[in-house]
Order: sequence, then C-alpha cells, then structure tokens
Amino acid sequence: MSSHAAAGEGRRKPHLLAHSPDDNVAVAVIEGLSADTDAFGVITENDSTFEVHVRHDIPIGHKVALTDLKAGDTAIKYGQDIGKVIKDVAKGEHVHVHNVKTKRW
Repeated sequence: MSSHAAAGEGRRKPHLLAHSPDDNVAVAVIEGLSADTDAFGVITENDSTFEVHVRHDIPIGHKVALTDLKAGDTAIKYGQDIGKVIKDVAKGEHVHVHNVKTKRW
C-alpha cells in the first residue's frame, strides 16, 4: 500500500476529488496513485470526506469508481451525466474509455 496523503497542520491532502455528493466517480489529484491504496477523498461541494480502496494504478486526472457500476449505468461527475458504463466496474477500479463511453455518439 502506498499513501501520498499528507497530514500537516491538521489537514490531509486528498488523493481524490469528487465535486458532488451525487458523483459515482472521483478524479485522482496526485501523481502515482497506486493499486491497493486506501485513498482519501474530498467532496468539494460540501467538504465532506470519503475513503475508497483503489484497486488499480490511477494516473493523475483519471477517474475511480466510488460505487460498483453495472453496464448500462450512468457515470456521474460534477453532478452531471458524463457517459454510459459499458462494462461492469467495481468500486475502486479505474474508470476510463475502456469501460465508459459518451452518450453523444
């Protein structure tokens, strides 16, 4: 397990950010978020926190599932529909073009 969360002056630096409590994906905001990390996250809309066990290496800027997602579900980021899940994704797995597609085309 690796952890990049830093405690300092009473605040932890998040691994992940979600924008809305309705989001079912969050974005990695650190370099080198490794598989098997208990990641610390913040929901920016209300400053609430969460933890999720990350199952894959996640590049910075990429998404992590916050819940188990089934094929046909809608991926929600920023409280908005960002696409259709095309392959089951377990909580903590990498969410990207291999398992989510836009609904625009």
